[in-house]
Amino acid sequence: MTDAVLQLLRERKQHRSTPGHRRDSARVVLLIEGGSSRGAISSGMTTAIEDLGLLPLFDAVYGSSAGALNGAWLLCGRAASTMHAWWDPIIMRATMDPRRALRRRPVVDTRWVVHTLYTEIVPMGFQEILDNSVEFHPIATDAQTGAATDLHDRLRDRASLQAALRASTAMPLLTGDPVEIDQRRFVDAGVSEAVPVRTALSQHATHIVALRTKRTDETVTPPSRGERLVLSRWFTRRAPGALDPWLRRVAIRAEEERLLAAHPATLQIRPPLGSVRVGRTERRPDVLRAAVHTGRKAAFDELHL
Repeated sequence: MTDAVLQLLRERKQHRSTPGHRRDSARVVLLIEGGSSRGAISSGMTTAIEDLGLLPLFDAVYGSSAGALNGAWLLCGRAASTMHAWWDPIIMRATMDPRRALRRRPVVDTRWVVHTLYTEIVPMGFQEILDNSVEFHPIATDAQTGAATDLHDRLRDRASLQAALRASTAMPLLTGDPVEIDQRRFVDAGVSEAVPVRTALSQHATHIVALRTKRTDETVTPPSRGERLVLSRWFTRRAPGALDPWLRRVAIRAEEERLLAAHPATLQIRPPLGSVRVGRTERRPDVLRAAVHTGRKAAFDELHL
């Protein structure tokens, strides 16, 4: 499984293959898992892909939640130059502050991230992403149906790209209300598809490289009683269709793992056993810096063609 992916990547690299000028008929996709602060791990992985010059070997990048943000940085060629934002204490405090809940404000301020951080402090190349011949597929969860939704066809300009990034990272309760795009409301991709393998396979992916943010010994747990009490009410009022997949997250994640394991040409890159454990709301700079470098090394080790 892994050998088939690496062999095709080597052939594409040897022939300097780029989208639209392929010698093969394969569709090679990069999947980037979400996980809020665990996105620091896949951020490091994308810097390795960038530094190794491998992005043109892929036909599409699919990202869920924080994975969509990391995919965007990779597509505009600024993954390595901006990775420090993950452990910058000022940036992380502005992004995530539990005290804001006392004032009924979003704990995680994705509006500030996309419209201030990504425009004024560490500018993202929005037009470069839109113009890239490697397709960008940010995933979100439809608030009314609960379905994983590919926002690729809704990317028209800078504003729509910014909205898609906010929609993909619209964590229930923590980031405020769902994000509206084209008269549809969306919440975080992780509610319905933490690793966007179902979407990629439905769009005829033949070879998969999946950047994972969990070690193999980290498991998914069902919502606790407290989470059910608080978030069920939030979903019922703001995203009724997304309640069911949120409650079924263990089964959904298991299906993602099954699809990845069963696919005949898949390379999964994970943080190694014993590496730093990162919680969804981790803010400690030393932990996040270690997570970025753990992901970076893991990807270098697997993809150094």
